[in-house]
Amino acid sequence: MCGRFALHATPGAIALQFGLAHPPQIVARFNISPGTPILSVHAGPGGTRVGQMLQWGLIPAWAKDASIGSRLANARAETIAEKPSFRSAFRRRRCIVPASGFYEWQATAGRKQPWYIQPQGNALFGFAALYEHWQGPAGQVDSCALITTEPNPLMARIHDRMPVILPVEWYAHWLDPLNPDPASLIAMLRPFPADHMQSHAVSTRVNSVRNEGPALLEPLEPDLLG
Repeated sequence: MCGRFALHATPGAIALQFGLAHPPQIVARFNISPGTPILSVHAGPGGTRVGQMLQWGLIPAWAKDASIGSRLANARAETIAEKPSFRSAFRRRRCIVPASGFYEWQATAGRKQPWYIQPQGNALFGFAALYEHWQGPAGQVDSCALITTEPNPLMARIHDRMPVILPVEWYAHWLDPLNPDPASLIAMLRPFPADHMQSHAVSTRVNSVRNEGPALLEPLEPDLLG
């Protein structure tokens, strides 16, 4: 799964990597949680790319109320093409969520130790994601879900799932709303290479969504790991 991540790259760097005409109007965030607005990139008119804030937690168009979104922050790659909650979005509404790193919790010695994971070199990257439009009593709600897959060897010692990270050269293929080949899209939903990633334990302060700031990313001292 993926239940928390960070995005602290500059707006200019995000625009450059994801092909946006204008830098997004965002601030650095170090403890992004489901239910909050997150930046996404999707295909726009004439081959352009559009940055948009979406609620993290997908609400299917057929949903009777928005509460279902709290259970759909993630979509499993193995069932994404068939599951009613995601199959329509998978066919036509794919997006990428920019990130600087993500957190996962390792169950150990009766407790859960948070880890911060990112590509080597602290590189900005993109999660594979889906978005949807839902018409509610107060108007349209635009929401999304991050896609998860089986873990690579680095992640396997921490958790049994990991988010799908897309290489830059795959962005155009993933975002193309007219892509007629679902098999090629499914093939992209695989673990990112472990030898291109790095991780370190962090403080349990990240457990609370009320905590924010770059201090959350600081490596935990080895003697505090237990």
